[in-house]
Parts: sequence; C-alpha cells; structure tokens
Amino acid sequence: MAFRCQRDSYAREFTTTVVSCRPAELHTEGSNGKKEVLSGFQVVLEDTLLFPEGGGQFNSSSSEEDRMEGGRKILTILETVEREESKPSSENQNIQVFRVKRTETVPSWNKMDHLTWHCLSPLGNLRFWPDDRGTINDISVLRVTRRGTQADHFTQTPLTPGTEVQVRVDWERRFDHMQQHSGQHLITAVADDLFGLKTTSWELGRLRSVIELDSPSVTAEQVAAIERSVNEKIRDRLPVNVRELSLDDPEVEQVRGRGLPDDHAGPIRVVTIQNIDSNMCCGTHVSNLSDLQVIKILGTEKGKKNKTNLIFLAGNRVLKWMERSHGIEKALTALLKCGAEDHVEAVKKLQNSSKLLQKNNLNLLRDLAVHIAHSLRSSPDWGGVITLHRKDGDSEFMNIIANETGSEETLLFLTVGDEKGAGLFLLAGPAEAVETLGPRVAEVLEGKGAGKKGRFQGKATKMSRRAEVQALLQDYVSTQSAEE
Repeated sequence: MAFRCQRDSYAREFTTTVVSCRPAELHTEGSNGKKEVLSGFQVVLEDTLLFPEGGGQFNSSSSEEDRMEGGRKILTILETVEREESKPSSENQNIQVFRVKRTETVPSWNKMDHLTWHCLSPLGNLRFWPDDRGTINDISVLRVTRRGTQADHFTQTPLTPGTEVQVRVDWERRFDHMQQHSGQHLITAVADDLFGLKTTSWELGRLRSVIELDSPSVTAEQVAAIERSVNEKIRDRLPVNVRELSLDDPEVEQVRGRGLPDDHAGPIRVVTIQNIDSNMCCGTHVSNLSDLQVIKILGTEKGKKNKTNLIFLAGNRVLKWMERSHGIEKALTALLKCGAEDHVEAVKKLQNSSKLLQKNNLNLLRDLAVHIAHSLRSSPDWGGVITLHRKDGDSEFMNIIANETGSEETLLFLTVGDEKGAGLFLLAGPAEAVETLGPRVAEVLEGKGAGKKGRFQGKATKMSRRAEVQALLQDYVSTQSAEE
C-alpha cells in the first residue's frame, strides 16, 4: 500500500483515523550518547503523512546527533523480503532489514542519516534517507515503523482508536529531503548519460549529500559539465512524475533498476524526470525540477576501492551554505584586517609567524632545560630524591634535564603540565630502582607509562598527587640506605 506521503509528497497535513494504540517501548540514544528506553505507545492510523522506516526509507524521528556523515560497517542482506527486527544497539536502533540477497557496505547508523533500501533502485546498493518530523494532534511522533501494509507511530501519549486526528509533517525538513532526493536522481542520470559514470550508492547527510560513482577518478571538467547540465535542466522546468506500473507492463523493462525480489507483489512505483530518467523508487520527490532551484557540486573526494564520492547541495541548502560561508568570510575579514581575496595569504603569513615563534620557543625551552639541569647538579641538595615541576614543557624538556644531570645514582622525578590536573611525568635514576618504582608512580598519579634503562615516563591524570610520589620515593631511598 502507498502511504499518503508517497501519493502526495507536497501534503503538509491531513485528517485520518486512529486504528489502534498499544503500549510499547522505544530504544534510543539520548543527547549524552547513552542508551535510553522510552515508554510510550505504538499508534496505527488508517494512513500517514510520515514516511515509516523499513521497505525503502527510515522513520520520522531520530536525534540530530545521529545524523552525521561518517564510518562504515558491513550489513548482510539475505534472501527473502520479510521484515526482520534486529536487536537495539548504539549503532543499530530497532533497524528493520529487508532481505535482498547480497552483502553491502553501508555507513554506520549512528554516524549517518538513516538508511533507505530501495529494492527497486537502479543503484542496487543501500541508500540513506533522513526521517520526516511530524505530529499527531500536536503530539510529537518519535519514530514511525512500517509493519506490513501499515505504519506504527511511536508517541509518548496514547490516542483513542476510532477518533479522527490531524497529522502534520515538518514541511521545511520534508521539502529539503525532496530537493536532495530528486537532485540525486538528476545528477545520477546526467553523470551516466554524459560520461557513463554509474551511481553505486548515495548518502543524504545533515549538511551535504554524497553520490558514490563507480569510477576511480572524476575530472574537474567532468564535474563542471555535470553541474552545468543539471542546472540547465532545472531552468527547463522539466516535470517529475510518480506512477505505479503493473509487474507485466512492458515499460518496466525500460526503467532503471536492479531487478525485483522473487516474492514481490503489487504495482511498481516509478519516478520519471521527463526525457531524462525513469527510476524505480519509493521516496518523496519534487513534482518539477524548478522546485530544486539550483544544484551546486562542491567537488569530489576519494571513495572506497575504485570509487569516487561526488559531494552536492540542492535547493535551499545552497542558500544556507552561501549564508554560512558569507558569515565566515565577514568574521575572517574582521579578524585578519583584510579583504576576502587576501584571506589565504594572510593566514599563510600567520602560520609562518606561528611556526617561527614555536621554533624560537622550543630553542629557549631547551636552553632552559640545560640551565635547570646544571643548577640541580650543582645544588648542595643534589642526591637522594630530586623533584621538579613546571607548567610549561614537554617530554623532550624533561629528557634533556635527565640527560644533562646524569642521574645514575639519584632519583629524579620531573613533571610538566597542570599542577592539579593532567600532565606528563618522568622518573630517572638507578635502573633497578626505576624499574621497581615506575609502575607505582604511574599508579599514584592515575596514569600510564613505560620505560627502560633507568627511565620511566608517561601521562598522568592526577598531578595533584605529586607529593605522594615524592614520599614514596623518599621512603624507598631511606629503606635502601638502611639495608646498606
């Protein structure tokens, strides 16, 4: 069954009837990254404006933190088209997998906009589709899940079966997804037509979208030609039509696709851009390319093996990108005291100055380490246990001091960093003593370290416990002297 959101992607609200409402739980991830279990209700409506997860597209709600472009994982797609609910986890929250007979590489759920698997897609691979947002009688819907021919809407407020309800979709978000999705169809068709560049998958990200092309490289000239062509077609105001074809319709053979599951039943949904492309797809789309406004291809980057990722924006995202870029440009102009055309050169000069200052600072720090080492060595207090802490410094600074003092018979305990927080430490002295005391020093400072040949150094989280280390070292030296 096609839902209202599929029959009319432009519908913003409509009235329907509650069919059922039952208690349920939703496994999700909170803003702090911890797993949460929400108590609520699964509400079934006669129809819905909110695209459900499963069967082609993920649901109508999930945390913004989950929508980030990122890593990949392997998902094994098996053989029938039966719904399979997987166990919730930080990467896979009640995901419904449709089995379609292959193994695909897909972005991790917690780093990507939500999964869309178009069984009828020309891409064949998994697609990525963020969810709608919406309400039922002003009650927020936190997730929508396809179950057979109906959709379960998870809410935290019950709704009475038999009552009429008003369903509203977050239109700004929905229209954005329509623009990106139809933009992807257009770019895919043009890239194939102009250069034979086949799309193997795509990702609809929170800020930008990525089309994976089946080519190890794509030239700047090809990118420019694709961008020029797609924007010409947008200006031509070509219509986009959604139709349902019967399985035995001869036109099905002319439609882009990778074949149907063996037990597919019912009509086939086809999205057609006039004179450009016909594509089996179940998602939401614009009705005319003019609604895309404009497409900007930001460039390409190396994809997985022998693939190239093409990065693009469509519609309002281009305007938002320009607004954000202009804001950054204004801020840099104020900071760098020069026009936008000179920003790069100004930053290069600052980088060179910073490198020079860092080099001079390092040389001074090295000279200071040598001076401190000689002062310690010539001090009447030299011997037994010597401690030194300095806020500024690094491992090299401490090792120079240890090298210059030649502390073979003295326990030298050096630390750098925050006096009460995290920092670095070094213990130098007789090899046997350092081997014994080093791990104990790390334990007291709640840190980790390693060492050999009379040196033990590492990172500490509790520099405030340096006095305890000094007492430990003094006690060791006293014990050794008594035994002698």
